[in-house]
Amino acid sequence: MKLDVKMEMLKFCFTVLNSVFLVLGLSVMGCGIWILFDTGSFLNVLSSEELQVVAVGLFIIGGVVALVSLTGCTGAALEKRFLLLVYFCFLIALVLGQLFVTILLLLKRDEIDSTLTQTVNNIIGQYGNSSSRADIIMDNVQHYTKCCGINGPDDWLKNAFIQTLNLTSGNLLPCSCFLSFQPSINSPWCLETNNTNVTVSGTGHGIFNESCRKKMNQWLKDNFITIVAMAAILILIQIFGLFFAGSLFRMFGEKGALKKNKRLVGEDGADSDSEPDPDGGEQNCAFMDPDEGAPEPNYMTAGDANNMADQYNQNQEYQEPFHYNQNQNQEPFHYNQNQNQEPLHFNQNQNQNQLLVWSTAEINLPWRQIGAIKSV
Repeated sequence: MKLDVKMEMLKFCFTVLNSVFLVLGLSVMGCGIWILFDTGSFLNVLSSEELQVVAVGLFIIGGVVALVSLTGCTGAALEKRFLLLVYFCFLIALVLGQLFVTILLLLKRDEIDSTLTQTVNNIIGQYGNSSSRADIIMDNVQHYTKCCGINGPDDWLKNAFIQTLNLTSGNLLPCSCFLSFQPSINSPWCLETNNTNVTVSGTGHGIFNESCRKKMNQWLKDNFITIVAMAAILILIQIFGLFFAGSLFRMFGEKGALKKNKRLVGEDGADSDSEPDPDGGEQNCAFMDPDEGAPEPNYMTAGDANNMADQYNQNQEYQEPFHYNQNQNQEPFHYNQNQNQEPLHFNQNQNQNQLLVWSTAEINLPWRQIGAIKSV
């Protein structure tokens, strides 16, 4: 398979791979943005520095992954070895960074769960004292996940406002703990409709008895699996990307060397004055004709052969000429004994006892010239 064909196939695979690489990188960056800015997320109420580091790390890594994938596609399309080298180096750094973040997530999982539980307990204790962002997030969590309290509705007895009422049962709850409710404008609290011991503005019906801890654990489990799976797939794709980038880097180098030495078969190196050989297929500019400059066999004469022989002998070391021994009972050497021709001599006017005859064994002309001389 030709170098250009291999290179185009590899460039196509490399582009497809980096397209998937780009999508996954943007997804990882989206996970980081979601953890940092989603107002309804469990993690948004945490003040844990480790968790913030993880979220920022995911955002930065996802953005860099997207940028690196674009660099790889550009380097492959423009056949720039420098861009491929930059892509290769950044990809190695990204693989190491993603391994670090993934391991950090796995190691910090229990710590994140503990921090989340403690933070939710603090929110429950201070709920209702102000219209803080934490109260809104807690209401969203309880309403959309259909849970109430960290361990159940009785957790709200620890609330500072409810403790001032000296209640013994958890009938007074945030309105978000009810399946249906009619909230008050000035109060986030609701009371079951069949209980009127405490005067509150909001009323509700159908308390969620399931604890939010179970919901949070399931949420953490699902999201950890998603993030780790995405990171593993991304690392696997990056390994293939390293292989393709290295192969393209080598092929681009070979192509540049072939162009430099004028041995590449292509439009840039083709002879514009030559025509394709109908019998031999497309022109091969890398083939050197060994008989270049020699007369064509159909037009070679004995004089041309003598001139070629003289030129050849001038470049050779001195050797004893080949003589025909007249004492031997042999016929002189002819190129074609069937034709009635005089033997070919270098100088027929010489008056010598020994006749100098041209020997093909000594001159070693190319086969095309020998065949031409025989046909003269």
